[in-house]
Amino acid sequence: MVKIAIDAMGGDFGPSPIVKGCIQALKKKSFEPILVGNKKEILALLPKCYRSEISIVEADDVISMSDLATDAIRRKESSIYKAIDLVKDGEADGVVSAGHSGATMTLATLRLGRLKGVSRPALVTLMPTKTGRRSVVLDVGANVDSKPEHLVQFAIMGGCYAKDLLKVENPSIGLLANGEEDSKGNEVTKTAFKMLKGYKGFVGNVEGGDIFNGSCDVITCDGFIGNLVLKTSEGVAATISGLIKDYIRKSPIAITGALLMRKVFRLLKKEIDYAEVGGAPLIGLKGCAIVSHGKSNARAIENAIYQAIGYVDTGVNEHILEKLQEYNQKDI
Repeated sequence: MVKIAIDAMGGDFGPSPIVKGCIQALKKKSFEPILVGNKKEILALLPKCYRSEISIVEADDVISMSDLATDAIRRKESSIYKAIDLVKDGEADGVVSAGHSGATMTLATLRLGRLKGVSRPALVTLMPTKTGRRSVVLDVGANVDSKPEHLVQFAIMGGCYAKDLLKVENPSIGLLANGEEDSKGNEVTKTAFKMLKGYKGFVGNVEGGDIFNGSCDVITCDGFIGNLVLKTSEGVAATISGLIKDYIRKSPIAITGALLMRKVFRLLKKEIDYAEVGGAPLIGLKGCAIVSHGKSNARAIENAIYQAIGYVDTGVNEHILEKLQEYNQKDI
């Protein structure tokens, strides 16, 4: 059975939503959860009927959002350090944390190590598309500066993720640029384009709109650009939602239309709600690490746990190793 270590202390709201999310996941999935944090606080939130199903590892320290990511390396008693070390030591298959994302990524990379052939792990996010199928975007924040070879690795890893986790049989892979023409992009993307040309599934340059129109399954970019895309998308969604509410309040006609469109709005909100995705996998590691939003509620933690279970069960890491080896052996 899959074992998932969960940082119970890292989120903005303390252990309450994390413990609740863990219980909700247990009701629907068979797995072994290991909550890492203050045992007294965790037990106070844990119904007696679940105490035999959930293990607790004591951790006295918590990395706060104001701490430097590099500080986490020295703080071996912190909840995130101990949770990641459970994966490193083979006592857990994956880790979920809604704590300090920089600390989580730093520790996961250093303590778990990278898969053979991976220079840098990448953070993955899923974006809604008009086809109903989500697109895979990476990197969205793990690497601010990337070299062409890193973008190539992101593309290959993203293709594996789309196939194994989203069940896309032959995922199309695009390189995010300022135009679809082969000549578009900066020096890094132009070089990456040449390196990816001929790789199965690679469709060339894609534009920002292709993230949402469903024309491409995997969109590859460096972490600086990817994070801007992610934050901008979240901002646009929040703004549109706010504008709709304003128009409804001002217009009786709009109120009538809104009643008819209520179901559509609910579905749209669900598509853009990070709680429905759960978290972002840090792909390319020897293991599984899911980085969740600091404001994660119980639903977000529940879905992050499902992500971790799926990541482990599909064997995506083995697929990545295979595809990277194939790529490196070909002269394309």
